[in-house]
Amino acid sequence: MFSKACEYAIRALIYVIKKTEDGSRAAIRDIAFNTGTPEPYVAKVLQTLSRRGFVASIKGPNGGFFFDPKSKDLPLIDIVKAIDGDTFFTGCGLGIKYCTERRPCPIHFEYKEIRERITKMLKENTVQDLASGLVAGKTFLMKK
Repeated sequence: MFSKACEYAIRALIYVIKKTEDGSRAAIRDIAFNTGTPEPYVAKVLQTLSRRGFVASIKGPNGGFFFDPKSKDLPLIDIVKAIDGDTFFTGCGLGIKYCTERRPCPIHFEYKEIRERITKMLKENTVQDLASGLVAGKTFLMKK
């Protein structure tokens, strides 16, 4: 549904929130290992998220990434748009360039309903909501 980069970004942010609740910072290697994500991808998506202000970082031996508590209300839709753009929210389910209400593709109306439900979920849930389940041990980022 989302690109790999978007999946990696969401997983990385969830982990960073969990890891930095006590004021510590998360290193790229640590984030990659604990989310089952390749290090180069983690570095790339965190760089993008950092430029957008969704995550902060400090360089050096005691550095790493951390989550600003003011950003905990960040809706998932903002992350998806930052990484994947808005194509998911406006594009055709079959990738047809000229799919419209007047000239729909074979799955247009069913896909539109699904897309609207997913959009609602992404608007209503924050990264903190997802991290809460992880902190409580109710959800997981990788198989162990």
